Amino acid sequence: MIVFRYLSRELLVTLSAVSAVLLVIIMSGRFIKYLAQAAQGVLDPGVLLMIMGYRLPGFLQLILPLGLFLGILLAYGRLYLDSEMTVLSATGMSQRRLLVYSLGPATLVAMLVGWLSLGLAPQGVAEVDRILNEQDSLTEFDTLVPGRFQTLRDGTRVTYTRELTADRTELAGVFISETNLSSASGEQRGLSVLVAERGRQEIQPDGSRYLILENGYRYDGNPGQANYRAIQYDTYGVLLPKPEVSVELSEREAMPTRELLGSDNVRLQSELQWRISLPVLVFVVTLLAVPLSRVNPRQGRFLKLLPAILLYMAYLALLIAARGSLDKGRIPVALGLWWVHGLFFVLGLLLIYWEPLQLALRRRRAAAEVGHA
Repeated sequence: MIVFRYLSRELLVTLSAVSAVLLVIIMSGRFIKYLAQAAQGVLDPGVLLMIMGYRLPGFLQLILPLGLFLGILLAYGRLYLDSEMTVLSATGMSQRRLLVYSLGPATLVAMLVGWLSLGLAPQGVAEVDRILNEQDSLTEFDTLVPGRFQTLRDGTRVTYTRELTADRTELAGVFISETNLSSASGEQRGLSVLVAERGRQEIQPDGSRYLILENGYRYDGNPGQANYRAIQYDTYGVLLPKPEVSVELSEREAMPTRELLGSDNVRLQSELQWRISLPVLVFVVTLLAVPLSRVNPRQGRFLKLLPAILLYMAYLALLIAARGSLDKGRIPVALGLWWVHGLFFVLGLLLIYWEPLQLALRRRRAAAEVGHA
C-alpha cells in the first residue's frame, strides 16, 4: 500500500499539473475568439465568462485522458531516471504489477471523464446554445459600447456613438457607415454615412424597432469619387433588423445521454459511442503509457515522449475518423468505434508482454543450446 500510495500521488500530481497547463492553453485560445466577437458587437461582454464556464466540461473530457497519458510518461520516467523504479523492480515490481497500481488512479480519472462526457458536457453545450440564441436576438443597442467603432453582424455596417444612456434608448454623437450591396450579385454599390447629434430608439406596436436620428447629415457615394450626395435632415428614421430567436437546439452534442439510448438514428448512435469512448480511452492509454514510460537513465526521460505523443495522436485521430465514417454509414453501428479501442488495446498488451516474451524466448534458446551441448 505504501508503494501504491506513492505511485498514485506522483501520478495524480503530474496529471493535475499537465492538465492545468493544457486547459489554460485551450481555454485561452477559445476565450480570445469569443473576445473578438464581443469587440465586434456580436456577443455581450457580460456573457463571456458564463460561456467559458459552460464549455469547461467539454474541454476537460478531452484534456484529462491526455493529461493522464502524459502524467504517466513524466512521473514514471522520472522514477526510472532516478533509479527508483530499478529498486522497486528488485523488490518484485513487474510491468504488470505497475499497470495494476496505475489502474487505481486511472479508474478515478475514467469515472470523472464519464461523468463529464455523459452528463455535464451535454448540459454545458445546451446552455451555450441557449446563450448564443439569446445573443442572436439582441439588437444593435444591446451590444453597443460608447466610444467604440463596432462592426455589426453582417459586416456591412459600422456604428459609433459618443454617449449612450443607461437604458440604451438615447444616443449622442452618432456615426453610422453602411455599405450598399447589390441584391442580385452582392457587389458593393457605394457607401452611406449618417452623422447625427442625437438618436433614440422607438419600438412600434408590431414589434419593429427604429433608430430615430436628429439634426444630422447623410452622405451617399463611392470613396475616391466626387459624385456624392449630401442631405441635411432634422429627423431621419433607420429600420433596425428584426431579431430572429432560435430556441430549438438541433446539435446532437447538446442532447442528454438518456435520449441517445435506444435511438435508431446512426448519428445519435455515433454520438453515444463517442461519449462512452472517452472513459474507455482512459484505460487504453494507461495500458499504452505504462510500458512506454520505461526509459534508460542514460537516455533521459524525454526520449520516448515524442513517439508516445504521436501514438496518442494517431489513436485520437483514428477515433475521430471512425466517428465520421460511422456518421456517414460507412461502418456498421455494431462495429462502431470499438474496433479502434480493440486495436490499441492489443497494441498495449504487446508492449506490456514484449520484454517477457523476448526473455522467455532467450531462455528457451539457451536451454536448447545446453541440451545440444
